[in-house]
Amino acid sequence: MSDNLVELLLTSLGETLYMVIVAIAIACLIGIPLSIILTITRKDHILPNAPVHNVLGAIVNAIRSVPFIILMVAIIPFTRFVVGSSIGTTAAIVPLTITCAPFIARIIESSMLEIDPGVIEMAQSMGASPWQIIWKVMLPESLHSILLGITLALISLIGASAMAGALGGGGLGDLAIRYGYQRFQTDVMVATVIVLIVLVQGIQTIGNAVARKLNKNKIS
Repeated sequence: MSDNLVELLLTSLGETLYMVIVAIAIACLIGIPLSIILTITRKDHILPNAPVHNVLGAIVNAIRSVPFIILMVAIIPFTRFVVGSSIGTTAAIVPLTITCAPFIARIIESSMLEIDPGVIEMAQSMGASPWQIIWKVMLPESLHSILLGITLALISLIGASAMAGALGGGGLGDLAIRYGYQRFQTDVMVATVIVLIVLVQGIQTIGNAVARKLNKNKIS
């Protein structure tokens, strides 16, 4: 492997990690509150509110139904308004965040719905407020599955960031398109695929290990 290829891979990997880490952080800041609202406003939950639940649910479903490549093109004016450009790694963070936040919201909502209703009813009978139930019951009880869900979202973002590279988003996807496909450099394409596989395997392994540890601590 040439020094030039190594340099290209490291630069592109850095761009991919930058896009994915910033996007997942912002998506969690949006998606976690969304998931909490979607959960507690359900019928027979601690703060049932059908209009809020239905409207938020419809918005989340609408965004999730749009393929990422179409979403990225459709919101180019918004991306340009937010970051001043529609091309580059920073610009790619905007559609990555928008596509990931509803995904995280639904994953965490599913995790919270797995909590035994008896645990929540017990907290209510002891006089716990809705805020206390959220922070001291719902989030701790579902923490390990939430982490697994965020790990899944992170891996999905890596795939989406590769697609963003096809539209000038930078990163490993851009490297594979410009060098591996357009210039017929098979070694670049193979190396990029290997880096992506190693990256995904590493993230999944770490996520599984941390979630397993959290689950054991909860049981003990």
